[in-house]
Amino acid sequence: MDVLFPHGAGWDVHKKTVMACRVRPDPAGQQADGLVELQEFGTMTADLLRLSDWLAAAGITHVAMESTGEYWRPVYNLLEGNFTIFLVNAAHVKQVPGRKTDKADARWLAKLMRYGLLQARFIPPVGQRDLRDLTRYRTKLVQERSREVNRVQGVLARANIKLAAVATDIMGVSGRAILAAWLAGRADPAPMAELAKGRMRTKMPLLEQALTGLMRDHHRRLLALQLAHVDFLDEQIATLSVDITHSLMTLAPGAPPTPTAEQADGNPGALDTPTEPLSFAHAVSVLDTIPGVEQRGAELLVAEWGTEMTRFGTAACLAAWTGVAPGNDERAGKHRSGKTRPGNRALRAGLTQMAHAAPRAQGPYVSALCHRLAARRGKKRAILAVAPSIVVSAFHMLSRHAPYHELGASYFDHQRRHHLVDRLTRRLEHLGYRVSLEPVPAT
Repeated sequence: MDVLFPHGAGWDVHKKTVMACRVRPDPAGQQADGLVELQEFGTMTADLLRLSDWLAAAGITHVAMESTGEYWRPVYNLLEGNFTIFLVNAAHVKQVPGRKTDKADARWLAKLMRYGLLQARFIPPVGQRDLRDLTRYRTKLVQERSREVNRVQGVLARANIKLAAVATDIMGVSGRAILAAWLAGRADPAPMAELAKGRMRTKMPLLEQALTGLMRDHHRRLLALQLAHVDFLDEQIATLSVDITHSLMTLAPGAPPTPTAEQADGNPGALDTPTEPLSFAHAVSVLDTIPGVEQRGAELLVAEWGTEMTRFGTAACLAAWTGVAPGNDERAGKHRSGKTRPGNRALRAGLTQMAHAAPRAQGPYVSALCHRLAARRGKKRAILAVAPSIVVSAFHMLSRHAPYHELGASYFDHQRRHHLVDRLTRRLEHLGYRVSLEPVPAT
């Protein structure tokens, strides 16, 4: 077998140690697999620099390591500019049963690297990785704000205040004005109900009943702390949003690579890809046109994917990498579990939220898709089926630099027009009606 990388290395990364293996060709030709050397290093900066020197002294150019949680990141940061690093999926390099050790893992990775049997995972450039950190941290803060708002509702419920039963958002203008009145020591429900704004004023009698409770000083102290925390989180989220916008404007798009013939066969639109690179800010504005995505969702997608879709090959590969594609498990001609793969957890969670929001709009294709599948497969599976539809749309939009094209709610009806007409005709005849089908003249 021809050797693709004569000098290769691999290592198994853990929290405190790195088991490294370097392989070099045997000058005497007695070792077919080359000269194998194993050495254990720590994960401190000085130890990782020694690892870099140890690899460079042997002329190593390509290295491979498993993507073990977050432990690979410090090693990757220090060695990124000196070597070509393959970050590989642990499921793709399974060791022989009964021989699962750190040394065997490192030796096996180095051997697979030398013969070119490893597929590197997508690692974005430094600027995009920084943008990822900002969007992911903002998501965590938004989730923490939601938890804190739930705690506020819990305090109100323990004080017999049913504000959430009347107000859609207790953190809105009317809700915050009423909560401020509670903190100021006011307890009369009628004057506090007068603080309602807009459509809340149509619910004045019900609101007055909801504000009748047993608010004590203990509850007011808890509310003051929780509302202060919500305000702090709002400030942090706003600051992160400004930083994300600045990063999107300053990130330079990379030149899109020329699609290969293999990619063009799997993706007919690959050859029509524009030659000019798509900027990050423009990509956000393009994805914002998808129903349910909006500004924050578009920023999350761009931060995780980037703007070059040719690296993923096809829309199906992008959906599988994201973790929203159906599982592919077939053996002996039988299709087994269709469970989706883990994929990108941050992106998968964000797409699930977008899939929940998309069907709420009246008329678009995704709404028709969700309702059509929910009747047969259930609401949860229908929501999960909307997520890959969003991914496929985003893939083609970023590939062609084109905005979202709405197919319409009647898309599926036109696809199977005759079947729909026959089914509805049979239902009407079953109820005792006689149906005469005549085409409607075009207007």
